[in-house]
Amino acid sequence: MRVGVFICWCGSNIKNMVDVEKVAKEAEKMPRVVYSQDVQYLCSEVGQADISKAIDEHKLDRIVIGACSPRMHESTFQQLLESKGLNPYYVEIANIREQCSWVHTDKDKATVKATELVKKAVAKSYHAIPLTSDLLKVNKKALVIGGGIAGIQAALDIADAGYPVDLVEQKPSIGGRMAQFDKTFPTLDCSACILTPKMVEAATHENITLYTYSEVENVAGYVGNFKVKIKQKAKSVKQDICNGCGDCMEKCPKKVANEFDEGNSKRKAIYTLFPQAVPNKPVIDRDNCIYYKTGKCGLCEKICPTKAIDYNQEDEIVENEYGAIIAATGFDIKDPQDLSEYYYGNHPDVITSLELERQLNASGPTSGKVIRPSNGKTPEKIVFVQCVGSRDRNKGNAYCSKVCCLYTAKHTLLLNEKFPETESYVFNIDVRTGGKGYEEFYERARHKGAKYLRGQVSKVEPLGDADNKLLVRGYDSSIGEQVEIEADLVVLATSIEPKVGSSKIAGLLGLSSDSDGFFSEAHPKLKPVETQAQGIYLAGVCQGPKDIPEAVSQASGASAKAIILFNKGEVKSVPTTAMVNEEICSGCMQCKPVCPYEAISREYVTERVAGKEVKRPVASINRALCQGCGACAGLCRSGAMDIGGFTSKQIMAEVDTL
Repeated sequence: MRVGVFICWCGSNIKNMVDVEKVAKEAEKMPRVVYSQDVQYLCSEVGQADISKAIDEHKLDRIVIGACSPRMHESTFQQLLESKGLNPYYVEIANIREQCSWVHTDKDKATVKATELVKKAVAKSYHAIPLTSDLLKVNKKALVIGGGIAGIQAALDIADAGYPVDLVEQKPSIGGRMAQFDKTFPTLDCSACILTPKMVEAATHENITLYTYSEVENVAGYVGNFKVKIKQKAKSVKQDICNGCGDCMEKCPKKVANEFDEGNSKRKAIYTLFPQAVPNKPVIDRDNCIYYKTGKCGLCEKICPTKAIDYNQEDEIVENEYGAIIAATGFDIKDPQDLSEYYYGNHPDVITSLELERQLNASGPTSGKVIRPSNGKTPEKIVFVQCVGSRDRNKGNAYCSKVCCLYTAKHTLLLNEKFPETESYVFNIDVRTGGKGYEEFYERARHKGAKYLRGQVSKVEPLGDADNKLLVRGYDSSIGEQVEIEADLVVLATSIEPKVGSSKIAGLLGLSSDSDGFFSEAHPKLKPVETQAQGIYLAGVCQGPKDIPEAVSQASGASAKAIILFNKGEVKSVPTTAMVNEEICSGCMQCKPVCPYEAISREYVTERVAGKEVKRPVASINRALCQGCGACAGLCRSGAMDIGGFTSKQIMAEVDTL
């Protein structure tokens, strides 16, 4: 065994805090290390050539790299070894950047730590075993979870490439949040005019199957071969014979709060989500339907001309197989009721930006007229409060929701256009306008009369006058004074938050989430649409706050990854899977219930005992299903279970190296 060690400077990222020359010299003293070198950039063409030359000249068969995280460039070095005729898993990487130089301020101590990390990697390399991947066939069908603009775009892109797609949406119609908007910034295009053609195209595309009013119940399998159970909730309306005439909705006597209008209008117990809904056929809300609660009424069944009402319809489980999955589950808006200083929920004239958006929409609760909910009059003075629940580490979310500054500017422009007598005041921490044409859009809002006050609102309270106005107290740092504004309407720009239920989807798909609850990508710069779960991709706000153009772009990026996978037709399995030493396996099968991928089964091996053939049970690994998580190896009492690339010998060699 001949080991070569290569220490990367990473420009100044490592060298400024670690004495790379000293680390290389110390590594050279270890047994079986026949060559050691420090290189300015190991991932560069020159650095790769240095490693290749050293392999040839010194007949190296194990390579140890001291550089950045394996997540960055492990595949780069593996490909190099493969090109030299060596097993790609004969390379070990010591992370001396993220886990050393970036987290320390004392160069001497950082150098000692880097030396120890490299020595441990060398010790681990002594016990490296050759690993190989299997080629797995890919089911060329995609699942998109979420029917908002990102999900629709992803589904259309894959379908246009000639591959079948199932689009699952938990609400009765696709469209998502964008369907609630009146206009979009910075062009002030009609949101429905942009979205509706996309919705119709998705519904009529020959390669797309819609599953509305549905949820993903279970996901099993692996990249190229996911097995998914989809729960189609009972709509109580036979969608295949309903003609969408709307007679049932007109006659239904039961009215409930309309969630699409943020509770500011009423809908019937049998309803379509909004006028342009796709599919534009009603469903029955069983929680509020008189028939389901009392057994009486049944009026919709009596008047339906096509006899489409079916009170006995039941939920249905559909099982399908997919090669790739795209998560586009969208977002929710923070409920500001727990932020008592804004008086939301205690006064009808304190509303959210989305409630104002619905008022501005011609199909909204007020048919496009902005009113004060308390008296129905047009407000003369409106105060907008930015960052409600955003950039707030005490009561809200630490992150910026990214779109609030722009949609508030949009609202002031729309108000100026439709109700020019209205005054708009905007309290803000600062205005963030990162995007094409966004700064100009903000300047346009100011030019049209919106008054921006740089400061936070401390309290909103009722004046107690005859007009039931509100007093907004805040601070304007531009003049260095406390200000008070008597407002007819207060609009809160509330924070974007992960969709309720996204944690369940994360669990089903095996996704990790960040500290804020948004799904985590594999790498924020190099793999922004991929996840650590191979074959599963992200699109839209489920990955973090973003505007519509960003969501659509990411959706197309995610669909491109799925299309690449389908075009290949096969995928390499994970080589770092569990391995069973059948000689010492007792067949207890305690490893089976802890495997999250259902990759372990019982098999029997034949042995000769006292001259007779005896069958003995042992654990067996399905390498196509196994993802190398290591749960089985940690549990195995006999030590028969190991993980390729992380065997017990390798781990103990690292631990024992001082």
